[in-house]
Amino acid sequence: MAGGITDTGEPYSPFVGLVYMFNLIVGTGALTMPKAFAQAGWVVSLALITFLGFMSYMTTTFVIEAMAAANAQLRWKRREQEEQVENSDSTSEYSDDDEVTCRGRSEPETRPILSVQRSGQADHFDIMERVEMGQMASMFFNKVGVNMFYICIIVYLYGDLAIYAAAVPISLMEVACGNHSCSAGSVKYNDTDPCWGSVTRKDAYRVFLSVFTVLLGPFTFFNAQKTKYLQILTSLMRWIAFTMMIILAVIRIGKDHGAGHPPVASLSGVPNLFGVCVYSFMCQHSLPSLVTPISNKKRVGSLVLFDYILILGFYVLLSFTAIFCFDSSLLYDMYTLNFTDNCDVLDIPVLRYFLGLFPVFTISTNFPIIAVTLRNNWKTLFHRDGGTYPWVVDRVVFPLITLVPPIVVAFCTHNLESLVGITGSYAGTGIQYIVPAFLVFYARRHLEPVMGRDAINKHRSPFRHSFWVWFVLLWATFSLMFVTANIILTDTKK
Repeated sequence: MAGGITDTGEPYSPFVGLVYMFNLIVGTGALTMPKAFAQAGWVVSLALITFLGFMSYMTTTFVIEAMAAANAQLRWKRREQEEQVENSDSTSEYSDDDEVTCRGRSEPETRPILSVQRSGQADHFDIMERVEMGQMASMFFNKVGVNMFYICIIVYLYGDLAIYAAAVPISLMEVACGNHSCSAGSVKYNDTDPCWGSVTRKDAYRVFLSVFTVLLGPFTFFNAQKTKYLQILTSLMRWIAFTMMIILAVIRIGKDHGAGHPPVASLSGVPNLFGVCVYSFMCQHSLPSLVTPISNKKRVGSLVLFDYILILGFYVLLSFTAIFCFDSSLLYDMYTLNFTDNCDVLDIPVLRYFLGLFPVFTISTNFPIIAVTLRNNWKTLFHRDGGTYPWVVDRVVFPLITLVPPIVVAFCTHNLESLVGITGSYAGTGIQYIVPAFLVFYARRHLEPVMGRDAINKHRSPFRHSFWVWFVLLWATFSLMFVTANIILTDTKK
């Protein structure tokens, strides 16, 4: 995620790209969505998630257009460098030959980029090189803008790590301390309730968090890469778990045993729902590594639209079956835990343990990767041209400032819903709305003098009018003000 052009990666078909995008977007946020739906009301939730899905799709098209513009600018600069080398070579040849007349050194030929583009086989706007968001920010933003981008992505990644660091111990605590008998479905425990003798549930949570830190924390000091087979395994487990939860909830509702009676609308739950939905639609920061390897990008816009429609339908199906199946007051922050101690829904112990521990396996594989990405972004933020970091700073300081803050946050609170809501509301708004809007705005301004107004970016967003850019920025500003005001008013009432 740090700036720079990286390898494109092994190419894959548009269908595989669709599956990868689905798996990228549908993650931990989906498990916190049912409780947020129950608190905000089903009508308000349906309207808000549909609108936020549309907004996320719009900014996704902005990022893809900026990626194409970045590729075009890189090709043009490379072309200019090649021509300069050719001109310098020809000049040196002329200077070495005393018999060359002045006619041989006529004015250099200049051609507009459009004629260069037409004379070649490749379109300048083909997305052939993977240009990460950090590199695009360096190309189109000034120094302040670049620093703001890295600060925003770092805050978002810190929130991501705090969510992951809390989710795994919570799942382990619920499985280890919960009453898995068939009479426990209507019980909700407190942190002060005993787990093992005099050890409370909160103590058990912190024990599991400590073990999690000791086992996965050291990966922050090295490089971690997600292997292809590990990705296939975690994706398979995710699909099995989500499919099971939807089918089990539908069966219970179909038998008229559903205990959920969610309100139609409850505005007090809207700010948190907003953050959860923004977090759950997050993919903009990973689009370069996702879109670039697609072999045929002719219909990438239709692919992205179809993916967003699928994901929206999936979120609605998962959340609606949840809020009508379970009593709203008994919904957990992590939806999988509702199946671990309720035999009315699932009476097979092995499957109950599988759903309870499902987040542990999938999240644990992602934590080291996110941590290394955050560490690299810290390095990029403070890097100066020609400079290198001392060994202690590079190998000790950066990993520690990456690992310690999210673990401390997870020790202080395990309220997943709030962590997801705050991360999505603030850093998520920056990454999903503000950065893409400014990227596409400045990309268009940078390329127009070079490419000319007649140049057509074949990957340009369908929302090409500048109105949509300002609409996204206005919406982001309003959302931040609304969420902040709600937090202040809530704290005042307390």
